[in-house]
Amino acid sequence: MFLDYFALGVLLFVVVVIFYGVIAIHDIPYEIAKKRNHPQQDALHIAGWVSLFTLHAIWPFLWIWATLYREDRGWGFSTVAKRELSLEEDVNTLRQTVTNLQARLDQLEQAKTNVVEPVITNKVEV
Repeated sequence: MFLDYFALGVLLFVVVVIFYGVIAIHDIPYEIAKKRNHPQQDALHIAGWVSLFTLHAIWPFLWIWATLYREDRGWGFSTVAKRELSLEEDVNTLRQTVTNLQARLDQLEQAKTNVVEPVITNKVEV
């Protein structure tokens, strides 16, 4: 008789722990979003509650969504754009340098053709 009540108590305890565990787990993406100052943390919070009804099928996507944003670098795409802009500026600088060097080479070649070379004659004086 005592073991029946003890087993019922353990069963209720396990059910309550699992219930609260599932509720605590669903809120992890929201907590990450709050910590990172995510601009869509309210949507993540609501989607976390919706994930309870989908048996946490969308929960991994919420985790990814929450971890994509960081306040110091945003969504992470701006660094790529900055790097591309920097590379584009470098390429333009190199093109300008090559153009200047080509113009300078053309000037030197033109100056070389304009210079009259002196004619040296071999005169022998006796």
